[in-house]
Amino acid sequence: MESRILQLISALRASGVRVSLAESAEAFSAVDLMGIQDREQFRLSLRATLIKDAKDLPTFDKLFPLFFGSGQPPLMGGNPSDDLTPEEIQMLAEALKQFAENLRQRMERLMNGEPLTKSELEALAQLVGLNQADNLQYQNWMAQRMMRAMAFPEVREAMRELMEQLAQMGMNRERIEQIRNMIQQNMQGMQEQIQQFAGQRLAENMSDHPRSERIDDLMNRPFHALSDADKKALQREVKRLAAALRTRIALRQKHAKSGQLDPKATIRANLKYHGVPMEIRHKDRIKKPKIVVICDISTSMRFCSELMLSFLFALQGQVRKTHAFAFIDHLESISEDFSGANADEAIASVLWRMPSGHYNTDLGWSLNDFQNEYMDTLNSGTTLLIVGDGRNNYNDPRLDIFSTMTRRATRTIWLNPEPPHMWHGDSDMPRYAPLCDNVLKVSNLRELAQAVDELLAG
Repeated sequence: MESRILQLISALRASGVRVSLAESAEAFSAVDLMGIQDREQFRLSLRATLIKDAKDLPTFDKLFPLFFGSGQPPLMGGNPSDDLTPEEIQMLAEALKQFAENLRQRMERLMNGEPLTKSELEALAQLVGLNQADNLQYQNWMAQRMMRAMAFPEVREAMRELMEQLAQMGMNRERIEQIRNMIQQNMQGMQEQIQQFAGQRLAENMSDHPRSERIDDLMNRPFHALSDADKKALQREVKRLAAALRTRIALRQKHAKSGQLDPKATIRANLKYHGVPMEIRHKDRIKKPKIVVICDISTSMRFCSELMLSFLFALQGQVRKTHAFAFIDHLESISEDFSGANADEAIASVLWRMPSGHYNTDLGWSLNDFQNEYMDTLNSGTTLLIVGDGRNNYNDPRLDIFSTMTRRATRTIWLNPEPPHMWHGDSDMPRYAPLCDNVLKVSNLRELAQAVDELLAG
């Protein structure tokens, strides 16, 4: 119990609440006096001793249940088969056979009201990067990622199909509604369990990692787990990284080998030696790439694309030509914004013209815009770079256009913050990826910097 109280105090401090050593000691004294048997008295004891400013009360009220529970476990309904007849149970089993094994197991688990185990929650946390996050602002976001990793959207759609199948098989409408309500309760219970776990882990991380965390740790933190202060720190770090990359890339280009032997130029140069090849000539090797970059600046991708554009702006001297485009639900050319000398102003101008909001992200339509107006920017000397998560809201991905673009370019590289095991639901990455030369995961600044280095090294 003492360690949990200390974690709560650390989390309060990490959230900006001033808690002195004297106030911490008062909290332990109050707990010794009031005890912990009565949960509400325990909560009020800590609240009265640790919080001195009314504006900090909401922070305490949000953190306390994450360390000491809400007093009630997440609600899980019962098993709908408990009061079904043998015929109805058989009908349900037959209807479930149409679904894939993995999906069927998830559906049966929901119908049985089985909560996730501790090990399963830990595995999900590791999968979505929850263990590296320490800001309660992202509790809902992390919980959504965990549910997406469990294929919740697909399970919900499968449940709807199951109800339709049972109706077609002749099950009583009231019985179907009973099963539907039970499943919805169980699904809500599992969502609450995931939400509670995400908040608890974030609060624990806050107590373990003070906000004075080193920049090296921030560079390894997933983009979606960054606070506004973290983002500002990394924006400054991009400039330092870009300067280091610029120097390294320039040296690499300077020390590059001359290129292929040019027989015709060698013969012409050695006519004065009666054809004896005393001076060897090589074809000029193009060391600087030409880049066409298309960035997704929707809410989920905005910061990653912003950092990528910062890199490209800073590295213009190491690139022959950059054609830059941004999209949410349509494509816009942003190359003109980068003709000035101030990267921050250029990027701010782009983000102002295309603000984040409730868009229906549509990469397919944006590719159609590219085909109609900008296809001539691609040729055999071009690297096509896509920065996005490939989530297309079930719109037409226009693979025909993307295939044409990849054939026209020398190589196609896709930078995606999501690993392959997250490519399901509305993600079209399983269809785009085979058309690319390389797909790189860039979920944090370190991975993004390595990807930029690899891009210009090619």
